[in-house]
Amino acid sequence: MKINIHFIFCLLCFTNLSVSQSTQNETSPLTWEQQLEYRFVPSIADQIKNNTFIAADLLSDREKLGRPKLWSGNKVVPGKGSQGPDQLAQLQRNAPQQQMRSTNLVFDSTTNTATPSDPTGAIGLDFYIASWNTAFQIFNRDGSPAAGMPNAADLATVFGENPGDPIVLYDAAVDRYILTQFSGNPNGFSIAVSQTNNPVTGGWHVYSSSAFQTGAFPDYTKFSIWSDAYYITANIGGGNGNVWAIERDKMLVGDPTASIQAFTAPGLVTSGFFSPQVFNVGNSDLPATGNATMVYMQDDAWDGVDDDHLKLWTINVDWVTPANSSISTPIEVSVTDFTGVFDGGGFNNLQQPNGISIDAMQAIIMNQAQFRKFATHNSVVFNFVVDAGVGEKLAAVRWYELRQADDGQPWSIYQEGTYIAPEGRHAFAASMGMDATGSIAMAYSSVSTTESVSLRYTGRFDGDPLNVMTGIEEIIVQSNTDNPTTRYADYSHLTIDPLDNETFWFTSEYFRNGNRRDAVASFQITAPLPNDVGITAINTPENGVLSNMETITVTVRNFGENEQSNIPVGYTINGGTAINETFAGPIAAGETASYVFIQNADMSINGQDYEITAFTGLTNDDNTTNDSFTKLVTNAVVYCEPSATISCFVDGIKQFILADISVDDGGDGCNTSGASQGYANRTDQMTNLDSNAGNNVYTLQAQTNWNGGANIEALSVWIDFNDNGTFEDSERLISGAFFTAVDALVDFTLTIPTDAALGTHVLRAKAIDTSANGDILNPCSDFSYGEVQDYSVTIIDSSLSLPEIDVNNSEFSIVSHPNNQFEIILKTPINDTLNLSVYTIGGQILTFNNIEKESNDAYRYELDMSYVSSGVYVVKIGRGTVFKSAKIIVK
Repeated sequence: MKINIHFIFCLLCFTNLSVSQSTQNETSPLTWEQQLEYRFVPSIADQIKNNTFIAADLLSDREKLGRPKLWSGNKVVPGKGSQGPDQLAQLQRNAPQQQMRSTNLVFDSTTNTATPSDPTGAIGLDFYIASWNTAFQIFNRDGSPAAGMPNAADLATVFGENPGDPIVLYDAAVDRYILTQFSGNPNGFSIAVSQTNNPVTGGWHVYSSSAFQTGAFPDYTKFSIWSDAYYITANIGGGNGNVWAIERDKMLVGDPTASIQAFTAPGLVTSGFFSPQVFNVGNSDLPATGNATMVYMQDDAWDGVDDDHLKLWTINVDWVTPANSSISTPIEVSVTDFTGVFDGGGFNNLQQPNGISIDAMQAIIMNQAQFRKFATHNSVVFNFVVDAGVGEKLAAVRWYELRQADDGQPWSIYQEGTYIAPEGRHAFAASMGMDATGSIAMAYSSVSTTESVSLRYTGRFDGDPLNVMTGIEEIIVQSNTDNPTTRYADYSHLTIDPLDNETFWFTSEYFRNGNRRDAVASFQITAPLPNDVGITAINTPENGVLSNMETITVTVRNFGENEQSNIPVGYTINGGTAINETFAGPIAAGETASYVFIQNADMSINGQDYEITAFTGLTNDDNTTNDSFTKLVTNAVVYCEPSATISCFVDGIKQFILADISVDDGGDGCNTSGASQGYANRTDQMTNLDSNAGNNVYTLQAQTNWNGGANIEALSVWIDFNDNGTFEDSERLISGAFFTAVDALVDFTLTIPTDAALGTHVLRAKAIDTSANGDILNPCSDFSYGEVQDYSVTIIDSSLSLPEIDVNNSEFSIVSHPNNQFEIILKTPINDTLNLSVYTIGGQILTFNNIEKESNDAYRYELDMSYVSSGVYVVKIGRGTVFKSAKIIVK
């Protein structure tokens, strides 16, 4: 890692940054140019009148899975890249904090979406258009459906097809709304521009690309508004270009001769996923024509990048003489080092309370890079996710403000920061903007192992100390259930209100009562209101075995400037009769306090979900949008947590391997996750197990380290197939089998019943010293020496996915080359995308990649292991539960 000491000193002094840049002296011409396909689509009002309007089928959409991210040629090099703490995160930890105003408005744009929802939205002078993976809705500024459009519309209403991944824009300079999505025939994208400033009563000019005849798909499109074009980037293979410009002036008037130009960015390095952004003008003040800028982060953990930096390309289009159009060689801007890789480049990164990990969206300039002109300079703000953890993962937001003296002048870093959320929560999936005063807003998602996904925002006032967010975090909405899958909203979207150039509108994804939803919020980076009180949390009860006398405890916050007393508070259960009481207080400005309701609640029905809504009712409240908070609590079984009453140091399970689960390195020590010594909740560790006869027998490996434990320490394993929270005798698959050796992995046979219930269940492993107190056949009883560990396993039936079995009939080889370089080769008759992963012996993932088959009937991957420590590593290639694996030795 390289640290510029002078640079860090300037950060600590909160002074302007001086950033060196490489010289930009060459350009590359456009790759190709052609005319777009055009058609006019009647207004939504006319379609409703003529019964051609296609309403969104939200219940059906819930079952849809979004297109998987296309990741090709992942070149994250194990062990390479910046190490150590994030210097800017430490700066943020010491930043001064000040209270900001809470939300003005929060509403759901949809309550049932595909997985993921891909939320996007933009505010205009009169309407807010929200869209998600399959549909869109037009709202009034108060969050109500626009007149004439009571229901959400299928994207096919405008585009005639529905491949998804929409983006909504508002072109403030001309008061027009823009809706985009993929185009499926052929692979490409479509863009619809509203004919008038009313997207309900006016028609749509729809343009489609027809450029991707090779079959390459433009995944993860990002659209930007500039003075001379609409710009698009996409994660695409096949050499068809990385950035496109489409003819804005002609599209605004419905000219069918509008064209598209394509460029390949020189000097670009990716991790295998391409997601830069062209600067987007979010207000009506356009820059001079030309000199559109594209930005991408470059991580020194990637092959071909020596030090962390930003790259900036300048694009100039000539619509009259396309041969004059060009994209520059990139300018390289030095930055403070960051760690941008999570889990070797894989998609399962941030653990939720239920154990499922969701995508942090690494290697992406998040939607959007927002440009704004000021009297003395131009600014742009953007962000991407980094790992700011020390010893364990902590997703944080690396953000930048770049400035240039005037249109077309060089860009340099004015300030950069790493924002970390309070309470050890992850912060990711951010979107940023700047208002007319120069204040910056940043809204984002947050999650932790104890708190489900929430949407929040922070910011800084113009003139605050540089390089930090000074605003105390505000909450938009809190999920009351977890995301049931690893796929999370591929982006969020923040736009600036053209009415006042001060209010920000943000949308992203959260979860309520088992449904995937998109919330929309408006807020300002301004001082608090005088009187503003609300509920920010329901602290008790929690999921578990509940009674008819449950205590309701809430957190009350004074969002306003004035001290408050005698605050009306209340709650309802499942929408029933409200319980109303008074909280005496007082609560000082900006402070929180706990209130315990006198009236208890009956939640005694086993298996019942209870939706608790708590609220305040201050009579002179200046902002009622934050008054209430809702939490879903389930009266459900809780798994027992037995403990080692004396010791677990060398007894029990020191290493555990089953299919994709591989944890611990065989070292001594207690594996304890909570209050119970010797109990480890590892339900975040998951693998698939096959119930299909012939594929349902597994070798489970475990290790104990007590030197006298051979044929004394024993192992039992259960799987709770009926999910009732009890490990029954019929669910015990290994019954007190002895460890035949110590300080080494021992093989145990685990057979999955052919009639086992499909789906995800809890697996419990118990290993104890049978010569001391303890019952090896009782999953819940305490014991003197040993350990109990819980994992998650998903039972599948491979007969439902026969193509995966062909991997077992494949030829797998690894060729070693000098300097710890390895060539991974798999020859197989199958042709699908396969997963390649590299692990340490202890189970830590170092790199993950989706790889495609080459023309010579083989999958090949060049693996660079020259940056990791010497030792033994595991390479796996395959799909699902069927894979080939081999060990490699790094010298």
